[in-house]
Amino acid sequence: MKFFIDTAVLNEIKKAADYGVLDGVTTNPSLMAKVGIKGREAILKHYKDICELVPGNVSAEVISTDFEGMMKEAHELAAIDPKIVVKVPFIGDGVKAIKALSDEGIRTNCTLIFQPMQAVIAAKAGASYVSPFIGRLDDIATDGMQLIRDLTLIFKNYNFQTEILVASVRHPMHMVEAAKAGAHVATIPFAVIEQLFKHPLTDSGLTKFLADYEASQK
Repeated sequence: MKFFIDTAVLNEIKKAADYGVLDGVTTNPSLMAKVGIKGREAILKHYKDICELVPGNVSAEVISTDFEGMMKEAHELAAIDPKIVVKVPFIGDGVKAIKALSDEGIRTNCTLIFQPMQAVIAAKAGASYVSPFIGRLDDIATDGMQLIRDLTLIFKNYNFQTEILVASVRHPMHMVEAAKAGAHVATIPFAVIEQLFKHPLTDSGLTKFLADYEASQK
Protein backbone atom coordinates (compact mmCIF):
# COMPACT_ATOMS: atom_id res chain seq x y z
CA MET A 1 0.00 0.00 0.00
CA LYS A 2 1.27 3.46 -0.88
CA PHE A 3 1.54 6.05 1.89
CA PHE A 4 0.59 9.64 1.10
CA ILE A 5 0.56 12.45 3.66
CA ASP A 6 -2.49 14.71 3.90
CA THR A 7 -1.19 18.16 4.84
CA ALA A 8 0.01 21.53 3.58
CA VAL A 9 2.74 21.88 6.23
CA LEU A 10 6.10 21.69 4.48
CA ASN A 11 7.95 20.64 7.63
CA GLU A 12 5.56 17.71 8.13
CA ILE A 13 6.02 16.65 4.51
CA LYS A 14 9.80 16.82 4.84
CA LYS A 15 9.79 14.81 8.07
CA ALA A 16 7.57 12.14 6.51
CA ALA A 17 9.69 12.06 3.35
CA ASP A 18 12.86 11.64 5.43
CA TYR A 19 11.59 8.26 6.65
CA GLY A 20 12.01 7.05 3.07
CA VAL A 21 8.56 5.46 2.76
CA LEU A 22 6.43 8.42 1.63
CA ASP A 23 4.89 7.96 -1.81
CA GLY A 24 3.01 11.23 -2.30
CA VAL A 25 0.96 14.10 -0.90
CA THR A 26 -2.66 15.18 -0.90
CA THR A 27 -3.42 18.77 -0.06
CA ASN A 28 -5.86 21.56 -0.90
CA PRO A 29 -6.45 25.28 -0.38
CA SER A 30 -8.36 24.61 2.86
CA LEU A 31 -5.29 22.95 4.38
CA MET A 32 -3.13 25.74 3.01
CA ALA A 33 -5.33 28.43 4.57
CA LYS A 34 -4.71 26.80 7.96
CA VAL A 35 -1.00 27.52 7.59
CA GLY A 36 -1.47 31.04 6.22
CA ILE A 37 -1.13 30.30 2.49
CA LYS A 38 -3.72 32.50 0.79
CA GLY A 39 -4.17 33.97 -2.66
CA ARG A 40 -3.91 32.15 -5.97
CA GLU A 41 -0.24 32.86 -6.66
CA ALA A 42 0.78 31.81 -3.14
CA ILE A 43 -1.23 28.60 -3.46
CA LEU A 44 0.34 27.69 -6.80
CA LYS A 45 3.83 28.38 -5.44
CA HIS A 46 3.08 26.22 -2.40
CA TYR A 47 2.10 23.33 -4.65
CA LYS A 48 5.45 23.74 -6.42
CA ASP A 49 7.30 23.78 -3.11
CA ILE A 50 5.57 20.55 -2.10
CA CYS A 51 6.48 18.89 -5.41
CA GLU A 52 10.13 19.63 -4.71
CA LEU A 53 10.00 17.72 -1.43
CA VAL A 54 8.53 14.41 -2.56
CA PRO A 55 9.32 11.88 -5.30
CA GLY A 56 5.69 10.89 -5.94
CA ASN A 57 2.35 12.37 -6.89
CA VAL A 58 0.90 15.54 -5.38
CA SER A 59 -2.88 15.97 -5.51
CA ALA A 60 -3.84 19.61 -6.10
CA GLU A 61 -7.51 20.55 -5.89
CA VAL A 62 -9.65 22.73 -8.14
CA ILE A 63 -11.97 25.30 -6.56
CA SER A 64 -14.44 25.77 -9.41
CA THR A 65 -17.62 23.70 -9.58
CA ASP A 66 -18.45 24.29 -13.27
CA PHE A 67 -16.87 22.39 -16.16
CA GLU A 68 -15.15 25.35 -17.80
CA GLY A 69 -13.75 26.63 -14.53
CA MET A 70 -12.47 23.21 -13.50
CA MET A 71 -10.80 22.68 -16.86
CA LYS A 72 -9.07 26.07 -16.69
CA GLU A 73 -7.81 25.42 -13.17
CA ALA A 74 -6.79 21.87 -14.02
CA HIS A 75 -4.57 23.04 -16.87
CA GLU A 76 -3.04 25.66 -14.59
CA LEU A 77 -2.34 23.10 -11.88
CA ALA A 78 -1.02 20.43 -14.24
CA ALA A 79 1.47 22.93 -15.65
CA ILE A 80 3.12 23.39 -12.24
CA ASP A 81 4.95 20.07 -12.21
CA PRO A 82 4.63 16.60 -13.82
CA LYS A 83 3.91 15.16 -10.34
CA ILE A 84 0.63 17.06 -10.05
CA VAL A 85 -2.60 15.04 -10.03
CA VAL A 86 -5.66 17.27 -10.34
CA LYS A 87 -8.20 16.68 -7.60
CA VAL A 88 -11.80 17.08 -8.79
CA PRO A 89 -15.01 16.74 -6.73
CA PHE A 90 -17.57 14.07 -7.56
CA ILE A 91 -20.26 16.19 -9.18
CA GLY A 92 -21.72 16.06 -12.69
CA ASP A 93 -19.38 18.66 -14.16
CA GLY A 94 -16.54 17.10 -12.20
CA VAL A 95 -17.06 13.75 -13.94
CA LYS A 96 -17.18 15.54 -17.30
CA ALA A 97 -13.91 17.26 -16.43
CA ILE A 98 -12.29 13.99 -15.36
CA LYS A 99 -13.21 12.42 -18.71
CA ALA A 100 -11.91 15.41 -20.68
CA LEU A 101 -8.68 15.62 -18.66
CA SER A 102 -8.13 11.88 -18.95
CA ASP A 103 -8.49 12.15 -22.73
CA GLU A 104 -5.76 14.83 -22.63
CA GLY A 105 -3.47 12.64 -20.54
CA ILE A 106 -3.86 14.70 -17.36
CA ARG A 107 -4.16 12.55 -14.25
CA THR A 108 -7.02 13.14 -11.80
CA ASN A 109 -8.11 12.26 -8.29
CA CYS A 110 -11.88 12.18 -7.81
CA THR A 111 -12.59 13.34 -4.27
CA LEU A 112 -15.59 13.29 -1.92
CA ILE A 113 -16.54 9.68 -2.64
CA PHE A 114 -19.04 8.21 -0.17
CA GLN A 115 -20.69 5.28 -1.96
CA PRO A 116 -19.53 2.61 -4.42
CA MET A 117 -21.27 3.80 -7.58
CA GLN A 118 -19.71 7.24 -7.27
CA ALA A 119 -16.30 5.57 -7.44
CA VAL A 120 -17.35 3.34 -10.34
CA ILE A 121 -18.56 6.34 -12.35
CA ALA A 122 -15.30 8.20 -11.67
CA ALA A 123 -13.28 5.14 -12.69
CA LYS A 124 -15.27 4.78 -15.91
CA ALA A 125 -14.56 8.45 -16.65
CA GLY A 126 -10.84 7.74 -16.36
CA ALA A 127 -9.89 8.97 -12.88
CA SER A 128 -6.39 7.97 -11.83
CA TYR A 129 -7.54 7.81 -8.20
CA VAL A 130 -10.80 7.81 -6.30
CA SER A 131 -10.82 9.14 -2.73
CA PRO A 132 -13.41 7.55 -0.42
CA PHE A 133 -13.68 9.46 2.88
CA ILE A 134 -13.93 6.77 5.53
CA GLY A 135 -13.67 8.94 8.65
CA ARG A 136 -16.55 11.15 7.59
CA LEU A 137 -18.70 8.05 7.05
CA ASP A 138 -17.79 6.82 10.52
CA ASP A 139 -18.87 10.23 11.84
CA ILE A 140 -22.44 9.58 10.68
CA ALA A 141 -22.56 6.06 12.16
CA THR A 142 -21.77 4.34 8.86
CA ASP A 143 -19.00 1.75 8.44
CA GLY A 144 -16.47 3.63 6.34
CA MET A 145 -14.26 0.58 5.91
CA GLN A 146 -17.10 -1.37 4.32
CA LEU A 147 -16.93 1.10 1.45
CA ILE A 148 -13.26 0.23 0.95
CA ARG A 149 -14.01 -3.49 1.01
CA ASP A 150 -16.80 -3.00 -1.52
CA LEU A 151 -14.60 -0.92 -3.82
CA THR A 152 -11.67 -3.32 -3.83
CA LEU A 153 -14.03 -6.14 -4.81
CA ILE A 154 -15.82 -4.14 -7.51
CA PHE A 155 -12.63 -2.74 -9.01
CA LYS A 156 -11.13 -6.24 -9.12
CA ASN A 157 -14.27 -7.61 -10.78
CA TYR A 158 -13.98 -5.13 -13.65
CA ASN A 159 -10.21 -4.70 -13.73
CA PHE A 160 -10.40 -0.93 -13.24
CA GLN A 161 -6.94 0.66 -13.36
CA THR A 162 -8.09 3.48 -11.08
CA GLU A 163 -6.41 3.34 -7.66
CA ILE A 164 -8.41 3.46 -4.43
CA LEU A 165 -6.99 6.23 -2.26
CA VAL A 166 -8.34 5.96 1.29
CA ALA A 167 -8.94 9.44 2.72
CA SER A 168 -10.21 10.92 6.00
CA VAL A 169 -7.99 8.50 7.94
CA ARG A 170 -8.39 9.13 11.67
CA HIS A 171 -6.25 6.48 13.42
CA PRO A 172 -3.87 3.55 12.83
CA MET A 173 -6.65 0.93 12.73
CA HIS A 174 -8.06 2.66 9.65
CA MET A 175 -4.67 1.95 8.06
CA VAL A 176 -4.69 -1.70 9.12
CA GLU A 177 -8.19 -2.30 7.79
CA ALA A 178 -7.45 -0.44 4.55
CA ALA A 179 -4.38 -2.60 3.98
CA LYS A 180 -6.33 -5.80 4.76
CA ALA A 181 -9.01 -4.76 2.29
CA GLY A 182 -6.41 -4.23 -0.45
CA ALA A 183 -6.61 -0.45 -0.90
CA HIS A 184 -3.90 0.89 -3.17
CA VAL A 185 -3.16 4.11 -1.26
CA ALA A 186 -3.95 5.77 2.06
CA THR A 187 -3.46 9.47 2.68
CA ILE A 188 -2.63 10.11 6.30
CA PRO A 189 -2.36 13.15 8.59
CA PHE A 190 1.11 13.56 10.08
CA ALA A 191 -0.20 12.81 13.58
CA VAL A 192 -1.41 9.39 12.42
CA ILE A 193 1.91 8.70 10.68
CA GLU A 194 3.65 9.30 14.01
CA GLN A 195 1.20 6.94 15.76
CA LEU A 196 2.13 4.16 13.31
CA PHE A 197 5.62 4.12 14.83
CA LYS A 198 4.45 3.65 18.40
CA HIS A 199 3.68 0.55 20.43
CA PRO A 200 4.18 0.21 24.19
CA LEU A 201 5.96 -3.13 23.81
CA THR A 202 8.40 -1.61 21.33
CA ASP A 203 9.12 1.21 23.78
CA SER A 204 9.50 -1.08 26.79
CA GLY A 205 11.56 -3.57 24.80
CA LEU A 206 13.98 -0.87 23.69
CA THR A 207 14.22 0.51 27.23
CA LYS A 208 15.05 -2.97 28.59
CA PHE A 209 17.60 -3.62 25.86
CA LEU A 210 19.42 -0.36 26.60
CA ALA A 211 19.28 -0.99 30.34
CA ASP A 212 20.73 -4.49 29.86
CA TYR A 213 23.48 -3.05 27.68
CA GLU A 214 24.36 -0.43 30.26
CA ALA A 215 24.48 -3.08 32.96
CA SER A 216 26.81 -5.21 30.86
CA GLN A 217 29.33 -2.37 30.64
CA LYS A 218 29.80 -2.08 34.40
